[in-house]
Amino acid sequence: MQELTHYIDGAQVKGGSGRFADVMNPATGEVQARVPLASADELNDAVARAAEAQKAWGATNPQRRARVMMKFGALINEHMDELAELVSREHGKTLPDGRGDVQRGLEVVEVCMGAPHMLKGEFTDDGGPGIDLWSMRQPLGVVAGITPFNFPAMIPLWKMAPALACGNAMILKPSERCPSTSLRLAELLKEAGLPDGVLQVVNGDKEVVDAILDNETIQAVGFVGSTPIAQYIYGRAANNGKRAQCFGGAKNHMIIMPDADLDKAADALVGAGYGAAGERCMAISVAVPVGEETADRLIEKLVPRVEKLKVGPYTAGEDVDYGPVITAQAKERIERLITSGVDQGAELVIDGRNFSLQGYENGYFIGPSLFDRATPDMEIYKEEIFGPVLTQVRAGSYEEALKLTMDNPYGNGTAIYTADGDTARDFAHRVNVGMVGINFPIPVPLSYHTFGGWKKSAFGDLNQYGPDAFRFYTKTKTVTARWFSGIKEGGEFNFKAMD
Repeated sequence: MQELTHYIDGAQVKGGSGRFADVMNPATGEVQARVPLASADELNDAVARAAEAQKAWGATNPQRRARVMMKFGALINEHMDELAELVSREHGKTLPDGRGDVQRGLEVVEVCMGAPHMLKGEFTDDGGPGIDLWSMRQPLGVVAGITPFNFPAMIPLWKMAPALACGNAMILKPSERCPSTSLRLAELLKEAGLPDGVLQVVNGDKEVVDAILDNETIQAVGFVGSTPIAQYIYGRAANNGKRAQCFGGAKNHMIIMPDADLDKAADALVGAGYGAAGERCMAISVAVPVGEETADRLIEKLVPRVEKLKVGPYTAGEDVDYGPVITAQAKERIERLITSGVDQGAELVIDGRNFSLQGYENGYFIGPSLFDRATPDMEIYKEEIFGPVLTQVRAGSYEEALKLTMDNPYGNGTAIYTADGDTARDFAHRVNVGMVGINFPIPVPLSYHTFGGWKKSAFGDLNQYGPDAFRFYTKTKTVTARWFSGIKEGGEFNFKAMD
């Protein structure tokens, strides 16, 4: 059994607290590694080391920091298959999905290669008599990222790449369920030229999270996870004077209009609802067909597609559609919610409970489940199931479908399938959700835009990656200047090499 480490000052470091967490193989239910859980003292020591290293890194010009990102991006590409397998081995994703996890993080690294442009300030010449004004973006110092199990590569990269490109040092606390990818990314960053100490990977549980939130040196915290934890972290960070961007749960609706291409809508629902075993904050978990005829036809198209899904371990080949869920507790919760849907009167069209895979009977596999005729008062509608369960809620009109989406307490993502441009435009303008897809099932914006939800899906005023990340990880200083003397005499006639 592998013994994992922290990553401190550019080296693997064994934990000193004596506490460990098991890293499970979700396909077999066996312990495959142990990860040390740091104490608050260990976290505070890592922060102190990061603060010292940040002084020189923050003083490094943005172009040189961008060159580290360029090399880092090349190394991620070079090690893509290795990283994807780390993701799949600890999370259970299929290998194609693991590569997608890494790829969507890499795209943010690629944007950070242009950090010098994003960090430029503003200038006003002659704002007053002989007065010039300019602003500059400066790093915050030490920041922290607390990342979830469901995207072991993507979300750590969403946090670390812009934070480091802005000149900060980062404390990264990955999920203790899937820590190996973050540890390997830290090694690749060192190979890319990141100075020792600028990135510290500290594994831990609530003790470390609270130490991050209470540490006076850490200036900002980024988090992705469940809504209750996001709200807790946001509140405690804000109370301690830190910036915080905390992204929580979701209950993403897809509206299917009568004029939609139902084959394309059904394909989209199956991929968005069951991909990664439903363990995505951008998964479509609620289908809202408008009209009884649309609902009947959609179910007819969904059933054969769902029944054909191939469930298995990532080692079974690239034609596997999805793998196990992350823990035995997650499996039990999902199956309990499916049972509650039956008990509360929803029609269980396809039952994924009691799924068994030969040779993997102890794995955390759940077959795909499909509900019809659910209503908003049911637990399967109100709870984020975070599993391979798609729930159909029938709406009598477009306005009723829109109201369902808008009344839901979550506001991460939503989609509409329609052939009518006016309907799509109305939906995009009116819906109170942060990311909207039009004939597009998982509307995750490209990396040079920004990612973020509304309502109980997000806490904080700035989104992840894109321009908002550079605002979040820097502070603006504005200078007003007037000079009364003349200019410096003489001149230089040769280009000076960049130091």
